[in-house]
Amino acid sequence: MKFVALTFALAIGGFTAATRSQTASLSGAPAEGQPAALDGVPSGDIWRVMMSPYTLHYHYSADHRNVYMLGLETQRADGLVLGGSWFRNSFGQPSAYLYGGHRFMNFSPYEPLFAQLTAGLLYGYKPPFENKVPLNHNGFSPGAVLSAGWQFTPMVSAQVNFLGNAALMFQLSADFR
Repeated sequence: MKFVALTFALAIGGFTAATRSQTASLSGAPAEGQPAALDGVPSGDIWRVMMSPYTLHYHYSADHRNVYMLGLETQRADGLVLGGSWFRNSFGQPSAYLYGGHRFMNFSPYEPLFAQLTAGLLYGYKPPFENKVPLNHNGFSPGAVLSAGWQFTPMVSAQVNFLGNAALMFQLSADFR
């Protein structure tokens, strides 16, 4: 229950901050002290609040539970991302993923399309499910996530996270500067 309360509080705070920062610069011009965007790529840091309401497992298991995720990441203008997420894993255990990676933008003729690759430290897969992720030691293991997404507006995007050979996680995000 504490995990759900913390998740809800972080989501409300993040989306409130995102709304305030987006309404502060409705003119489309860069805020004072902010460099202008180049070639459609935003300049300066972007903060992103993420949530996932649903994960689709490739194979049915009676042990599987609903997976919920809430995360926060920052992205530099050059595409470097750093972040973390808190989630309830497929077996109902509170878990976390701290990562770094890169968001690839403007690589296709469809400008809103992006891809993201992250790698980092995963925590939370404990007995009796410690063998569900590779190289797990006392709940800690390496992790990597490949994602593909679509930027609907400067603030709103959706993406699909490919979770190895286990599942697809569907994610919604709000960006703010």
